[in-house]
Amino acid sequence: MFQLHQLRHQYENRIVLSIESMQASQGEQILLRGASGSGKTTLLHIMAGLLRPTSGRVIIAETDLSTLEGARLDQFRGSKIGMIFQQTYLIKTLNVLGNLVLAQYMAGKPQNKKACMHSLEQLNVAHVAEQLPEQLSRGEAQRVVIARALLNQPSIILADEPTASLDDKNTEAVIDMLIQQAQSHHATLFVSTHDGRIAHRFSKVVSF
Repeated sequence: MFQLHQLRHQYENRIVLSIESMQASQGEQILLRGASGSGKTTLLHIMAGLLRPTSGRVIIAETDLSTLEGARLDQFRGSKIGMIFQQTYLIKTLNVLGNLVLAQYMAGKPQNKKACMHSLEQLNVAHVAEQLPEQLSRGEAQRVVIARALLNQPSIILADEPTASLDDKNTEAVIDMLIQQAQSHHATLFVSTHDGRIAHRFSKVVSF
């Protein structure tokens, strides 16, 4: 599902990321563990095509991201990669349903409100469809972001610190949702965290 080869990234003269090789197959679930500042977020941004590495190759769903740019990269990202970051990145002036419809548009897919509502229903947040992001509770916003990430049936789900600042009960709930939804969509799940509470939920753990 993804392959990383001789990946390097640096800011000015400081190397913040160095990976010789890493790969995962379709449907695999991987936990990436490392301390804050170890480069985990940088890696996920590179894999999402939001940041160009200094050198190396990133192959997602048999596509080398370096061959894509502009609208083609946006469309590929929208259709193949589900992103769940610490910031929700929901458009404040659009309601929840509008944010999901926008995700379909960015992926070059038909704008289908029924499919958007189904995605929200799967995560029990259909009742917030007409609400603006600022009206959502933190838990509702998390579920909306997961619904948006899964809406276009991505090949890979990237989650950066999805349990940061959550108590034990909500941590388990979020990980349950991610694992269950990834399984139901047969998507590769790649979770980055420094939270030791969730390591036991993953059969493959990579230390960073």
